Amino acid sequence: MTSFRAFRIHNDDAGYRAGIETMHTGALSPGEVLIKVAYSSVNYKDALAGTGKGRILRTYPLNGGIDVAGHVVASTDPAFREGDAVLCTGSGLSETRDGGYGEYARLDARWTIPLPAGLSLRDSMIIGTAGFTAALALLRMQDNRQRPALGPIAVTGASGGVGMLAIDIFSRAGYEVHAISGKADHFDVLRSLGASECIDRHQLAFSGKPMDSARFGGALDNVGGAMLSGLLPLIHPYGNVAICGNAGGIAFDSTVMPFIIRGASLLGIASAGTARDLRDRIWRHLANDWKPKHLDRIATREAGLDELPGVFARMLAGDSFGRTLVRIEGTV
Repeated sequence: MTSFRAFRIHNDDAGYRAGIETMHTGALSPGEVLIKVAYSSVNYKDALAGTGKGRILRTYPLNGGIDVAGHVVASTDPAFREGDAVLCTGSGLSETRDGGYGEYARLDARWTIPLPAGLSLRDSMIIGTAGFTAALALLRMQDNRQRPALGPIAVTGASGGVGMLAIDIFSRAGYEVHAISGKADHFDVLRSLGASECIDRHQLAFSGKPMDSARFGGALDNVGGAMLSGLLPLIHPYGNVAICGNAGGIAFDSTVMPFIIRGASLLGIASAGTARDLRDRIWRHLANDWKPKHLDRIATREAGLDELPGVFARMLAGDSFGRTLVRIEGTV
């Protein structure tokens, strides 16, 4: 057994708390694949879990971090050998098992993805759950006959990690992207990622009608609430709205009209429990035809384990932009 540092979360008689601890590999959650972690990332769920502001973990204590990438140091599954580069996103990390905020992690082989050719470990964690979610949305939309000819794709919450990666990924797939964000000072960056139009959400006025003039071929919505209500009447016939976030609220008002008159579809995107065959399919796309061109621009910050509390606070305060890559100390 090897001792190592981890950002560990507790909730017991002493209260909810999280911070850096020293533990040993024998105390990690069970699994077939032990890895030396190189990188993780920060997602909104990580900030909620690390601060106790959201009920993310189902058991305690656990190491935080829903994303992880590194090299195999031991495996009881013959599909993985020492030195293999691998990644894992979601799949119970920092929810029912120890996550990626530690110098070591033990993974379930069923959800361990060999690093695809065309991606580095660093690339894979800039993409992480955020990029995987955007790509899953695109896959589901295209499986439901979304095509560039239907019109531009609206991306809400466009200055966040999912939004910025979605702009890049959808543009790579041949779609015109219209970015919707409340951070107008970042519009030049969003255009550089591939957005053909940027819309200030503070100046976006919805009519409130059950149906309005079609404006978007489809949408990836990170916001929910009133934003989702306003978007649905603007979708072209047989377009798709993929919903993956609720920053604007979990409830929304709508009518059946966009669905029964225009044949619009509302697709739920739940990345954490995605089936293995779809995971493999999505990561192949992300390493090839959908690989974001601007990962270094999207990764706006790198942080070590000790810096996580500050990163969480800024994210929950709405003061974040792009992706934060977590560089695990002691790795190369």
